[in-house]
Amino acid sequence: MSHQISVMVHTPAHSGIGGALTYESDTAHAPGTLVRVPLGSRELLGVVWDSTAPSAVDVSAAAEEQSSFVDAAPATMQLRAIASVLEGVSPLSAHWRQLVQFAASYYQRSAGEVALAALPSQLRDLSTEQWVRRLKRKPKVVAAYEGATQTIPTPTDEQAQVLADIAAHKGPFLLFGNTGSGKTEVYLRAAQAVLEHDPQAQILVMVPEINLTPQLEERFRTRFCPQWGADCLVAMHSSLTPAQRLKNWLAAHSGEARIVLGTRMAVFASMPHLQLIVVDEEHDPSYKQQEGARYSARDLAIYRGQLEGAKVILGSATPSLESWHHSRPATASDLAGRYMRLAMPSRVGQGALPLVRRVDMNRQPYKTVFSNHLLDAIRERVTRGEQILVLLNRRGYAPVLNCNDCGWKSECPHCSAYRVFHKLDRTLRCHHCGFTQPVPRACPSCGNLDISPLGRGTEQLEEHLAELLADVRRLDGEPIRIARIDADSTRLKGELERQLAEVHAGAVDVLVGTQMIAKGHDFRRVTLVAALNPDGALFSSDFRAPERLFSLLMQAAGRAGRDANMRLVSPCEMWVQSFHPMHPLFEALKQHDYPAFAEQQLKEREQATLPPFSFQALVRAEARSQEAAQSFLNAARDAGAALADELLVDLYPAVPMTIQRVANIERAQMLIECTSRKALQHFLAHWQADLHAMRSAHRQVIRWAVDVDPLAI
Repeated sequence: MSHQISVMVHTPAHSGIGGALTYESDTAHAPGTLVRVPLGSRELLGVVWDSTAPSAVDVSAAAEEQSSFVDAAPATMQLRAIASVLEGVSPLSAHWRQLVQFAASYYQRSAGEVALAALPSQLRDLSTEQWVRRLKRKPKVVAAYEGATQTIPTPTDEQAQVLADIAAHKGPFLLFGNTGSGKTEVYLRAAQAVLEHDPQAQILVMVPEINLTPQLEERFRTRFCPQWGADCLVAMHSSLTPAQRLKNWLAAHSGEARIVLGTRMAVFASMPHLQLIVVDEEHDPSYKQQEGARYSARDLAIYRGQLEGAKVILGSATPSLESWHHSRPATASDLAGRYMRLAMPSRVGQGALPLVRRVDMNRQPYKTVFSNHLLDAIRERVTRGEQILVLLNRRGYAPVLNCNDCGWKSECPHCSAYRVFHKLDRTLRCHHCGFTQPVPRACPSCGNLDISPLGRGTEQLEEHLAELLADVRRLDGEPIRIARIDADSTRLKGELERQLAEVHAGAVDVLVGTQMIAKGHDFRRVTLVAALNPDGALFSSDFRAPERLFSLLMQAAGRAGRDANMRLVSPCEMWVQSFHPMHPLFEALKQHDYPAFAEQQLKEREQATLPPFSFQALVRAEARSQEAAQSFLNAARDAGAALADELLVDLYPAVPMTIQRVANIERAQMLIECTSRKALQHFLAHWQADLHAMRSAHRQVIRWAVDVDPLAI
């Protein structure tokens, strides 16, 4: 007997095929079953989908869309048969399919694209024969865990209260805990309570970046592997090989892995018994995908928790303003937010937050990099065996090379940006398209031999510090060691782990770096943090820039004074060198007063009707000319104007992006804004047809994409 089944496949983004396709099968297959199906001349992996799902394409429509792919003439409407079923993999759950369906609908992508991108690449790439051979392999015997047994600390009163609240309420929870307050211990104890209560329960723990995964993974392994086995925890992030990702995905899908620890991609992990989701450093922009389906893993974690009845804990010392607003307590004029706010203001043990010192750079000599008072503080602490972090969020030696005679600057020929000068390999490198050239011996424009760097990056800072501190000696009489951690110095595999190990071992005295050193690291010997040149974000056109800066500085300050024993030697400090030291942001930073900063920012956003008091989407277009990109967007604006007026949706004119040309592709964007999320979604869903229909009239447009809830405008 022949059956018609709906199958979700990854169709091209602009194909117009947004839903499931209909195929023929000799047997009925349960929704969620993985199958291989023909599409054109290719054979693709697909997921059997619910035929009643909103995005499923009915049989006749599917046949019309597949008219170029069917074997028979279009008039016969003959459907193609599935090629094979992927044996050995149980169907994906209804909750997983619903999560994919929601993400695709909300972020304006096809469900097939989201579903297939969420699966390991080897599932998609292996042929049926290769998959059969893989199934025949004998699984490797997992060795017993031999790590050191961890001494479990006694929870503080604040931690105990938070854990009691998590146990007694449904959530979602915003765990607002200062750096060093023991948020990770709360995650560990909450996870342990879930695992002990249910022998099948699974837990998802998400971190924003790969470099934070190894240290958190080790803490979880040390806590749980002795009791639940070495294979109870798997990692999911982009640094794994395809084989490792498949192995870990299968362990989570089968329920064998009790804990999944990963980056944003892990929010789509197939976990049939999920009961707890932890999103660490929930404020981090890295949780927002910037390519393909531009989803927010943090927001999807909230939805998934509601969908599966799992508790969700969002943790941060500097929560996103959206999460802070959603966790607001009830007032006489406003209802309480949807999240429950849990506070842990105190550091564990006798540790204290650092004293913040502000240096007015207007009173320093011209081109001063380090004020004399800051240099004296660094020298004093190094001679006592303490460590210093110096934060400058700009890599390379200098952002621009400049000719003083003719004004030539190291512009990238392919982008509307400058190439950065990297002194170590004597190159000019574009950080947008990757175009690299050796540094010219003379100005390419006028031949002047005197071309000089403008501005400074971490490479120059490392070199300058070495000169300034050349006479300083460590406790053992050896010269001090300065190290640099940024995207350039940690490019090679394993280099980041090696350098961090040296810092933890005390082999490094001064660590210079970008934001990579400010997040999540537990540096026990650091007593002083210096932030240089943070003023750029104070007056940015991006309304989120102050929020990101405050978060970065608070996180960086939190690296100091984490060990109470070091604090007994000398009070920990954070130095901020600024030309605007009395700015309200630095006033709040000095008091470590995130609530005051958040209140001021939210008041400004409410007055301007910006998120979280409104909802936004961006449409970005790329073309060979700026005129073509903007023409497409303005035509789209005209096409949607009537519906936008009806729904009270604001459509702004098209404008160039901040970096408007990258790799010889011109980029433009158009902002869409509405005070109702439902109205915005309704508009975007109906507007998609107009965007697809306009492609034929705007052939110069290479691609376009909708970004819902954008983080950068």
